[in-house]
Order: sequence, then structure tokens, then C-alpha cells
Amino acid sequence: MNGGLSRRALIGWMAGAGAGAIVRPAAAAGFPEHAVRIVVPYSVGVGPDVVARSVAERLERRWSQPVIVDNKPGASGIVAFADLRRTPPDGHTLYLADTATLAVNPLLHDNLPYDVQRDLVPLTLLFRATFVLLVGGTSRHRSVAELLAAARAKPGAVSYASLGHGHASQVAIETFARAADVRPLHVPFKDAGALFTAVASGDVDFTAFSVNTTAGLLASGRLRALAVAAKQRLVTHPELPTLAEAGGPPVEMHPWAALVARSGTPPPLLDQLQRDVVAALGSTDVVSRAELAGFEVTPSTPQALRERIEADRALVAPLVAEGRVAKG
Repeated sequence: MNGGLSRRALIGWMAGAGAGAIVRPAAAAGFPEHAVRIVVPYSVGVGPDVVARSVAERLERRWSQPVIVDNKPGASGIVAFADLRRTPPDGHTLYLADTATLAVNPLLHDNLPYDVQRDLVPLTLLFRATFVLLVGGTSRHRSVAELLAAARAKPGAVSYASLGHGHASQVAIETFARAADVRPLHVPFKDAGALFTAVASGDVDFTAFSVNTTAGLLASGRLRALAVAAKQRLVTHPELPTLAEAGGPPVEMHPWAALVARSGTPPPLLDQLQRDVVAALGSTDVVSRAELAGFEVTPSTPQALRERIEADRALVAPLVAEGRVAKG
């Protein structure tokens, strides 16, 4: 859904999907038999966790069983999947997975506790974010064109901040840098607060995150947005040019999240899970909470999720091959 749907059309489409599920015969009689767990590779209170809890609330009402969000942050999502292979394939444990866990980690790590093709079954995309290119409020780089000119004039002199090797912020920026044929210096951070402080002070030249993540810093003038990494301008910030309009390559930066199940889960149950989650995504409260967190709800078929994973793997593979994103 690169172009996206209007909010009204999105809710209408998903409500229809949910209605369709109601009139169809039950795909898995008796499910769920007990509490369902959604493992989330993020800390409590951050955007993806907020949306996951909103979806869980809707599923609880639909299933009349508890739906528990189990937060297991760490190691770009790897911690959340540590016990995957010991989990029964009965639909009672689901996983929120993202660009890193499904598309990036398999290219960077040789000993993951999961294999995307063998151990996981896609259900649906959940949501996506749109990144903007950010510099410090007093940065000498007044535009994307100026930033790229400085990076080309002296390779390695311009630096960028990310939340670590393989993080969505690094992958997005290196995709942008590769398309622009520049090699900025990567400065990884473990903490978002320290990262934004470094960019705001000018210790690091730029970064890429969603507008909502940095709203307070943008409003205070400590950070300044140069461009949005999308085909079209943001409805909420129409003053921001796209990367292409600002003198950069026409790159899109849309980190996403999805819901997956354990391989071996019976197909009728997978069908029910997909329909029920899509119906939950269509509720106005889920859409509203997602928007407040800076996300666009993007329900999909399992096949569309498979294609998204493969497309992103194809995008990341040359970054790894060229040493822009390091293995291990």
C-alpha cells in the first residue's frame, strides 16, 4: 500500500473484511481454548507496543479470551524469538515482527534462533512508519542537496546516527546514501535520547526517524526536518518536501511491522487469525492510536507480506555485500 488509503476508506475496507469473516463458517472451532500471547520485541509504552496492545484489546472482545502482550525487547528482535521453536503451532502464541526481524537479521546473523522461511508463517502487515531526514536545529546543512554536497566533497566527513547496526534507521539511511552514491560515517547509539542530543548539538550531522518520534524536538527547534522519504508529502506536514523534491534520490523509507505465527499452524486456523486481526485493525480506536504513534495501518494478505519481506531483503542484500551494513 505505497499510496495508502484514506482513513475512511481504510476503516470501511477492513470493516468489510471483518464482516465477511463473521458470515463465513468458523475456520477453527474452539479457538482460542485459552489465553493468546502476542510477543512484542519492543519495550512497554513505545509506539509498536501501543498498537499491539490496542489490537490485543479488540481480539479479546472478539475471542472472549485474554490476549496478553509479552514484551521481549533486545538485539533487534532476536530476544523475542529465542523460544520460538519450543512454541506449539496452535495459534496461541503470535509474534509481532518487523523489518529487522524478517528482512534484515537473516542477512546479518548466521546463528539466529529462528529461520524466517522454515519457522514462521506470515499473517498480515500491521502498520508502517514514514521516516524524515533530520539535522540539528543550527546545522549548517540547510537542505538535502547541501548535505549531499558536503558528503561528496569529503567522504566520511558527514556523519549519521542510528540505533545500532541493522536497525531500521541505519538500513534506511544507508539505502538513501547508496542511492545518492555517498559514504557517510555511521555513529551507532544504544539510546534514542543520546542519539537525538548528539544530532541536536551537531556532534553528528543527521539521522532519520518518524516525525511523531521527534515531534517535541522539532517543535522546540532542536531538530530540523529536511525532507520526507516518501513518494508524496505528509498530509500532517505538507511543508516538508520529498527527498526527490529536495535534491536527493527518490528513496522511500517505510519501516513496518507485521504479525506472524509458528509454522505448522493448521491452515484453517491461519485463515481465521488473519481475518480476525484484519478486522481488529479496522476498528477506529486501533487506527487512531496508530496514527497518534506516527503509524499508518496497513493490513494485507499473507502473500503481500511475503512479497514485502522478499522486496526488503533484496534491498538490504547489496548494503551488506558492500559493507554499508556490517554482518554479525
